[in-house]
Amino acid sequence: MRRYGLIIIGIAVLAWAVAALVSGSPGVGIGGSSTASAAPDCLPASLAHSAALPGTGLDVSPEPGTDTANPHTQISFLGVPAAAIHTVTVVGRRSGSHSGRLLTYSQGDGASFVPAAPFAAGELVSVHAAVGSGAGERAVAFSFRVSSPYSTAHVPEFPAPPSAPSDYQSFETLPGVQAPLLSVTVPDRDPSAGDIFTTNGPGPGQYGPLIYTPQGRLVWFERLPAGIAAEDLRVQAYRGEPHLTWWRGRVLSLGFGQGEDLVMDSHYRTVLRVPGGNGLQADLHDFQIAPREVAYITAYNPIHCDLTPAGGAPNAAIVDTAVQEIDMRTGLVRWEWHSVDHVDVSESQTSPPKGVPWDWFHLNSIDPEPGGDLLISARSTWAAYQLQAGTGRILWRLGGLKSSFKMGPGAQVAWQHDGRILPNGEVTLFDDGANPPVHHHSRGVRLALDFNSHTARLLRSYVHPNPALLAASQGNMQTLPGGSALIGYGAVPQITEFSRAGAVLFDAHMSFDLTFYRAFRFPWSGRPAAPPTLFASMNNTGEETIVHASWNGATGVSAWRLSAGASPGSLRVRATIPVEGFESSTTLPVSYPYAQAQALDAAGRVLGTSPVVKAIGFYASLTR
Repeated sequence: MRRYGLIIIGIAVLAWAVAALVSGSPGVGIGGSSTASAAPDCLPASLAHSAALPGTGLDVSPEPGTDTANPHTQISFLGVPAAAIHTVTVVGRRSGSHSGRLLTYSQGDGASFVPAAPFAAGELVSVHAAVGSGAGERAVAFSFRVSSPYSTAHVPEFPAPPSAPSDYQSFETLPGVQAPLLSVTVPDRDPSAGDIFTTNGPGPGQYGPLIYTPQGRLVWFERLPAGIAAEDLRVQAYRGEPHLTWWRGRVLSLGFGQGEDLVMDSHYRTVLRVPGGNGLQADLHDFQIAPREVAYITAYNPIHCDLTPAGGAPNAAIVDTAVQEIDMRTGLVRWEWHSVDHVDVSESQTSPPKGVPWDWFHLNSIDPEPGGDLLISARSTWAAYQLQAGTGRILWRLGGLKSSFKMGPGAQVAWQHDGRILPNGEVTLFDDGANPPVHHHSRGVRLALDFNSHTARLLRSYVHPNPALLAASQGNMQTLPGGSALIGYGAVPQITEFSRAGAVLFDAHMSFDLTFYRAFRFPWSGRPAAPPTLFASMNNTGEETIVHASWNGATGVSAWRLSAGASPGSLRVRATIPVEGFESSTTLPVSYPYAQAQALDAAGRVLGTSPVVKAIGFYASLTR
């Protein structure tokens, strides 16, 4: 059980920056402001916001009456054909009249007015338009206020020190790559669940998306440049085919990301980038593809704010969080929802800190429902919220200080992540239980909601065999098709699959000084667009040829056929070797200047062929 003694060290990785920020780490101030005057009144007097314009069938954003719009916002009209929207006039009280373009959504149910120039921070913006035609034409009008963005230009990223050599594996065919090791402690009892999908970071080691077999063999690792992280790797359906989706960008020490969501095909080619809209970058926490090529993303929006009503400073800042509904074909924002508009900051389990923006809500998941409603999870309020489609109104709360349900024994969560509604109406959450610690262990929970009695009942608590496993942050619970549950423990890089009854079907972990955000299992078939890689070198006597072959991202490779010869035109098959792991190696008993490898499937069919490579001398290979 010695390895669990390292868990506390692993837990501390993400907590480090949080603690530093709360204590006022140097170089991170309120937007670099040199004035002591009060910030804008961003906390609303009323939470009765709705995106719906009565009698029009339209949902608009920014929401009427909001104070949280970004200066670079579009004005979204959702719910009627674009041809029914016309005569749009937009006037800022300070910036004046705004020209722009009315761009149609590819779904045919609305359009965005995209201003030619941004609005001024703090100003009131008035919008007028005509909807319909002829006798049915109707004039509509609404207004919103523009926020004062908090600059994150000088906010540092999470520290990324090198990891220990025992944490990673290196390969001759991928020079410089240090892919994290995955150690399997309970062999897989659910082969149909597929491969393991996760990432590394923030924290020590090289960052990038990772796929492993259930036996712990690396399938794919894309090493990212320094300062760039990958999060939330999974498989989603896009245009009817399975694709990889993941987030790429900077993870700020404030606890959120600024980057873009990527969609990759089975050849590991990026087919779509979703960077976010309305002046906000895509955040790391969630990216969900819904029908009709609509995506939902999380976006964090730090703004200057007078926090004296919440016990904070007058010249302060708050981290507002947004849900954006994106047209994946055009990149237009169809709809946007902000936490400050709908949830009172008094629901937060945290208090305004000194010197840094207040992360009072911390949106970490979006779950689109078949009817259009959304379930979101907020770590800092210990609650999940069901949002009404279109209007954005909160239909009910689960957990927290204002729960719509009485939480039964064991049903209350703390600092949770990853809220999902199953087809049968049950709700699942990953209950971190920390940070700071509230529970003795992290767990996955499955809850039944009774809307008649307004009670939430705990159906199952998935607890690791080591009950002291406690994750300070991150984590998820994936319900697999057969009903089992995969738990990714986040700040403690443990991955465990439980049967519906709670038996452990699979257990693995990375080194406990590493972290990941989420972990998943999916069946996956990958055929990289790039060819296999071969590295060949002479041994120290110059009488043998040592070859190493790999194909980063390929599945279904069973063997390698190795050819070698005195020239590229005289190659002959010299050996066929079984796949040993990510990289397969052997020694040919003759010195060959040139070599090539072919990847074979179980039937001996050629899946891919490497370029012909020239073998390097033994001493050169030592310095490679």
